[in-house]
Amino acid sequence: MTADPLAPLLTLADVVPAVDRARDRVDQALRHRALRRHGGQVAAEISLRSAVASAALEGYVHEWEAVRAGTVTDPVAQGALRVAGALPGLADRWPKAPRQVLARLHVLAARGAVAEDALGRPAGGAVDDPATAARLDALAALVTGGTSVSPLVLAAVVHGELLTLRPFAGPSGVVARAAARLTLLSTGFDPRGLVAVDVGHHEREPEYVGAAGAFATGTPDGVRAWLRHYTAAIEVGADQITAVGDEVLAAG
Repeated sequence: MTADPLAPLLTLADVVPAVDRARDRVDQALRHRALRRHGGQVAAEISLRSAVASAALEGYVHEWEAVRAGTVTDPVAQGALRVAGALPGLADRWPKAPRQVLARLHVLAARGAVAEDALGRPAGGAVDDPATAARLDALAALVTGGTSVSPLVLAAVVHGELLTLRPFAGPSGVVARAAARLTLLSTGFDPRGLVAVDVGHHEREPEYVGAAGAFATGTPDGVRAWLRHYTAAIEVGADQITAVGDEVLAAG
C-alpha cells in the first residue's frame, strides 16, 4: 500500500487541534438560521466578498460597496468575480480533471490582464522546469484521490503549492485561492461555497504573505506555519457566514 504523502503533516505540532477547531467553527456557522430561508442571498454576498478579497491580495483593492454597485472595472477584480461565480459549476470537475480546471480558472481570472494567447496556458517554469512540472503532476494526483487527509489540509496544500509555483501569468494568486476553495467545495467540507476563506487571508494579509513564503521553503516549520495560518483563515471565513447571515436577518 502506498503511503499517504500528506499524512506526515498531521504529525506537525498543533496542526490537528487547529484543523478540528476550524471544522467546528464552520459547522457552527453553517447552522445559522439565515441559511434556511435566505441561503442564496448569503451565498451571493459571500461570493462577492471573497472575490474582492482575492483581488485585493493581488494588489487591486476595492470596497465591497463599489464592486457591488458595478463601478469597478479593473480586469483583476472583474476576473476574481468571474472566478467566484464559476466555482459551483467547476466543483464536480475539479477532482477529475484538475489541470483542465486550473486552465479554465486562469482564463476567467486573467482575461483582460494578460495577452489572449497566454490565457489558460502554463508560463515560465511550469513549461520549462522539470521540477515544477513534477510538482504540478504530484498536486494533480493529490486532488484526484491521492490522499485521505482532512479536506482542509488538502486545500491548504493546493493553495500553498500554487502560490509557490505560480504556473500562470498575471493574477496567479486568484487561481491558487480559487483552487483551494474548489477543494473545500468538492470534498464536501464547504459544499455550498459559504466559507469566505479569502476574506480570512486578506484580514490576516501580513501573516498570509509570511506563511506562504514559509511554506515555499518546504521545511516542517514552514509548512506548519502555513497550515496554522490556513486554519485561522478558515475560522475568519466561517465568522463571515455568521456576520452576513446576521445582516440579512436584520435587513428583513
